[in-house]
Amino acid sequence: MKKNLLSVALAAVLGVTSLSALAETWAVDASHSTVGFAVRHMMVSNVKGSFDKFTASVEGSPADPATAKISATIEVGSVNTRDAKRDEHLRSADFFDAAKFPQMTFTSTKVEKVSATTAKVTGDLTLHGVTKPVVLDVEYTQPVKNPWGMTVVGASATGKINRKDFGVNWSKNLDGGGVLVGDEVTLLLDLELVKKDAPAK
Repeated sequence: MKKNLLSVALAAVLGVTSLSALAETWAVDASHSTVGFAVRHMMVSNVKGSFDKFTASVEGSPADPATAKISATIEVGSVNTRDAKRDEHLRSADFFDAAKFPQMTFTSTKVEKVSATTAKVTGDLTLHGVTKPVVLDVEYTQPVKNPWGMTVVGASATGKINRKDFGVNWSKNLDGGGVLVGDEVTLLLDLELVKKDAPAK
């Protein structure tokens, strides 16, 4: 029984909920998903942003769920904070340096069950030419059939990174103390994953 519960938890966080489904490939539905972040501004408020262009997929094996892999690619030039001037600054060499490092990538290395509906996903995040391990706390839903007959599952994930660990150092000191842009960045992801049809034999 414990083995079955562990398999379900691992599979669900990867976008599937059974060992038979785990052999399939699942892809993010970008139109119903958000890859975002929040960072402290002037030590008083949290400014949120997102990336408009990204892809993600999950592949796994029913024989060994621990080997299942999550991969994601984010176009950093698609950053959107609802302020054109700020977005242009974020694309510049002061922050993402999108011309030199156009993509951010994530590759999972470990999945750990926390409860029946939560898990921790550890992976390598590459940003600004630097790769560091990160841990995401994930809450997932059970799969459902949408009105078009496709199987979908949802997952929400949060994590924290220090942007200076990735060489993103720009900020300004405030006259009254503190800094203009905080170092800690909160990662905020809400994903809908769709099961891809198996290739015809």
